[in-house]
Amino acid sequence: MRHDSFNESTEMYLKTVSELAVADEPVAISALADRLGVSPVSATEMIHRLRDGGLIDHRPYKGISLTADGRQQADGVIRSHRLWERFLADQLALPWDQVHALACRLEHATDPQVVDALDRFLGYPATCPHGNPIPRSNNAAGVPSDHALAGIKPGCTVVISRIHPETDELLAYLAELGLVLGKRVTVQEYMPFHGPLVLLVDGDARYIGLEAAARVYVYPVEETV
Repeated sequence: MRHDSFNESTEMYLKTVSELAVADEPVAISALADRLGVSPVSATEMIHRLRDGGLIDHRPYKGISLTADGRQQADGVIRSHRLWERFLADQLALPWDQVHALACRLEHATDPQVVDALDRFLGYPATCPHGNPIPRSNNAAGVPSDHALAGIKPGCTVVISRIHPETDELLAYLAELGLVLGKRVTVQEYMPFHGPLVLLVDGDARYIGLEAAARVYVYPVEETV
């Protein structure tokens, strides 16, 4: 559960570290700064404050990771964000690629009691509109077992299961390509020299950059003869 004394900047740092962490591996300060749009110096200063507050572990030359307290704070913000996304998409019928930005404005201003009420009102949804699991009030969340599209072999057919971590620009880009949750796509080929990934979507070729494809997660489709 979040504490009112934690300001928006602190919450954004904790949330972003959680989003960037892969298999609990430390997050590079440069990656954190790039995602937040701040200088490495500014990021380092905030990291020192979070470390002094017992929210982050910082191992020089290795990266940063959340402590148990930091994880609890991050999960509270993530829960608020993803529930608001679900409310905006399901109850207000706002576009799939626009609810992320709106939820970013609401997540920090919502009291934990309101978050609990929102969760209850929505029927305790398992995921946000972009397929990512919503932590429950005890900060527990399921661990997805899907895989990044960027690692799928040519010839495989898959179904898009989630987008992570999502940004406004990425969601708009994917929506334009028709790459939304539940969409069935076939990987055709990887263009040479780190070129884009070529997908077959509804009978048409679509090209997606490898950086974006690394943030689109999929499940395999079992073909039947």
